[in-house]
Amino acid sequence: MKKNRRDLLNKLFLRRFFIRGIFIFAGSVIQGFAMGVFLFPHSIPSGGGAGIAVLLNYWFQTPMSIGLWLTNFIFLISSVHYLGKVSAVGTIITITITSVSVNVFEVYAASPFTNLWSDLLVGSVILGSGVSILLKQGVSNGGIGFAALAISKYKNIDPAKVLFVMNGSIIIITSYVIDWVIIVQAVLCQWISTRIVSWLLNAPYPKSPHYTIAWRKKS
Repeated sequence: MKKNRRDLLNKLFLRRFFIRGIFIFAGSVIQGFAMGVFLFPHSIPSGGGAGIAVLLNYWFQTPMSIGLWLTNFIFLISSVHYLGKVSAVGTIITITITSVSVNVFEVYAASPFTNLWSDLLVGSVILGSGVSILLKQGVSNGGIGFAALAISKYKNIDPAKVLFVMNGSIIIITSYVIDWVIIVQAVLCQWISTRIVSWLLNAPYPKSPHYTIAWRKKS
């Protein structure tokens, strides 16, 4: 009896682990799609990590891919104490899948639009959708998102608001150092994507209908 129960619990655990892995993979690919197809072709930073990577490239000629991964990893390590190693592992996987997805989509996919602002709008909405899927699974879209989760947990603040402030501050600094032209696009991208994240995280999910059997006495 105990063995059967243990086997059942193991199967349930593996099933939940597998389903969670699918959602993490999907969220990572979705945000990689938004970056590689709609945002990065216009040099629009999708977040604070991308902004820091741009600065590292500007100051030290560090490749963007290395700068992006390194920046996210540093923020991740600084916050692992608050969210745990399991969430950190999930975020590392997210960063890796997203990076690979960006490279693939940049090579094999192109935006159907020819207008920068259309790409900005669509890319921001898709980015926010991918990030919300990851946050639902207890992982973030990157090291800065992981730090935002830690702060929101410690201060009891909406993680979308924390993420917006952190990313916005880094983008302002990046724009000041390099070019003020990108600030409007980058901040607008962050505002739209974080609104989508906040809405999806707080949206009420419809409950499945509950049916009962009603017995009626024949006349």
